[in-house]
Amino acid sequence: MRSKRSFVTAVSAVLVLLAALFATGGPALAAVPSTDGPIARVITLPPAPAGAGPAVSTKAAAAASPTTSPAVRTEHGPPGTTYVCEAGTFCTNVWDPTTNDWKTFFFYTCNRYYLSDWNGEGNYWNSQTGNVTTYFYGQSGNVLTSFQDVGKNVDYNWDPVWSIRNC
Repeated sequence: MRSKRSFVTAVSAVLVLLAALFATGGPALAAVPSTDGPIARVITLPPAPAGAGPAVSTKAAAAASPTTSPAVRTEHGPPGTTYVCEAGTFCTNVWDPTTNDWKTFFFYTCNRYYLSDWNGEGNYWNSQTGNVTTYFYGQSGNVLTSFQDVGKNVDYNWDPVWSIRNC
């Protein structure tokens, strides 16, 4: 008799759990980050810089892809396409002559990042939170500019910038 009760109790428990699962519409799923919040935005990449085009073989050998140290997440996109700059992130775009498109850098972790092969015009979008100040530094470590503006797409010449501190 005891084994029948245990079996009935176990079956009842499974049925209650299944009923609860179907009543809530299924298992909970992680929320997808919003791109229409107060700071996170879908950004359209600008046209290619003047003079940009398919690399000539001698230029291709000399060209290098822009990088940072320490490395951050990046993605490539042709002019006119979009990317998402999430809340809490400082996003930059620099032309990559090795791929002939824009290379987007996503600075999230507070740090000073050293730049290599960031040349010419590009832009940035500041989606950081908490009123942090971002700094651009020159070759000698001098502050070129600092700002707290959030939610602005700003064109910028990367030639004099040797490092970025996103906080």
